[in-house]
Amino acid sequence: MVGGMTDSPQRFDEVAFPALLRGARTAYAGAIQAALAGAECGDLPRNGSFVLGAIARHGLPLSEIIRQVGVSKQAAGQLVDVLVVRGYLDRFPDPGDRRRMTVTLTERGAAAAAAARTAIEQVDADLAGRVGAQYVAHARTVLGALMTAAQEHAAHDHGDHDHGDHRSAAGRDGGGEAGGG
Repeated sequence: MVGGMTDSPQRFDEVAFPALLRGARTAYAGAIQAALAGAECGDLPRNGSFVLGAIARHGLPLSEIIRQVGVSKQAAGQLVDVLVVRGYLDRFPDPGDRRRMTVTLTERGAAAAAAARTAIEQVDADLAGRVGAQYVAHARTVLGALMTAAQEHAAHDHGDHDHGDHRSAAGRDGGGEAGGG
């Protein structure tokens, strides 16, 4: 290894960032899907592991999690319905405001979140072994800046001109991604 990189690293200078991001997502998604299947949670819907992971890791309000997922309120409601029906979440009226619903992880939801987290950690460790921890840290910085730029662009497009703290909710809540794939 030279400076954390293998002696003959594969070069990706000519590959567009969207293609690299798609390939990276595929690596994580495959590992997460395999881990979920092994934990008998193979019926977790798309974006389900992100929702479960965000609840497990950060205890974020469902509205914030759904905002991060970037789906319509209708699609979010359908996702939560599926997660409840399949036994990943419990849903009940918020004791402080009966108009709001509160969701919590079931035992099955916690197991799915743990399986996804373990898969992510394994991919992260493999990546660090391939390129070195410093390069992984640099990649997180670059991707975080890209996320911040996208959030700023979206806020500008929606007329939200608050130029205060533009870190992601996960960043404001102590760092890291909210959850799984």
